[in-house]
Amino acid sequence: MWDNIRITILVDNQAGEGLSAEHGLSLLIEVENRRILFDTGQGGALTSNAQKLVIDLEKIDTLVVSHGHYDHTGGISGVYRLTSDIDIYCHPAAILPRYGMSNGQSKPLGMPGSALAALDRIPSCKVHWVHKGTDLSRNIGLTGPIPQETDYEDTGERFFLDPESKRPDFIEDDMALWINTPKGPVVCVGCCHAGLVNTLNHVRRLSGSARIRAVIGGFHLLLADDLRVGRTIDFLRSLSPELIVPCHCTGDRVVQSMQEVLGDRVSAGRSGAVYLF
Repeated sequence: MWDNIRITILVDNQAGEGLSAEHGLSLLIEVENRRILFDTGQGGALTSNAQKLVIDLEKIDTLVVSHGHYDHTGGISGVYRLTSDIDIYCHPAAILPRYGMSNGQSKPLGMPGSALAALDRIPSCKVHWVHKGTDLSRNIGLTGPIPQETDYEDTGERFFLDPESKRPDFIEDDMALWINTPKGPVVCVGCCHAGLVNTLNHVRRLSGSARIRAVIGGFHLLLADDLRVGRTIDFLRSLSPELIVPCHCTGDRVVQSMQEVLGDRVSAGRSGAVYLF
């Protein structure tokens, strides 16, 4: 049975008063007497922000990894130190080495060694490899890999599976979490490397709901061209969700454009923000 949902941003590029900002994302989702941690940021801000928000990370029962980049997985080892009795959900590709280009130089972007070591210590029965749409309960689901259907969405930057930048990384492990409500799903996204439009359309198929009630997380539109931004905003306008919370990698320019078109239903994210449904 569906009940109230409480989502707290624990880590984001922007921070509320007294909290730490960090290039990364982590959400605490409280629903159905469950405490689900969606991503962990880089690991530097998660524990201190949780303490200041009087959130006990030892009570987390589920960790969902949206994809294997360091800014979403760096806190895994810290979470594991606090609570080893936790179920972890991620795609097998999340543990692969990943690379990106910065000023013409290759840089590692994958899951840190400390996080990989923590995963190795977790009993295999507690690590759930997500290959397809997966239900956590009757009303909570994970998308698994998201079909690439639009012709204007991509991963958002140039990513690679090797330091020589010869093998493109399409970040096939990218996935979102959704919670069904009578008004449509509430969707949590990490970076939306599969594209926000692709992601929300896949959630609509899996949930059986044509509507989207809310979407919270990183949209990875920082480097998107005007065509992609415009089509994304048009798509959101057609869905008319009651709340849109762009975080992390969305980009200030895009957030402003969304607010100009969609008004006060767009609320820029920051650590410490709480959303109730």
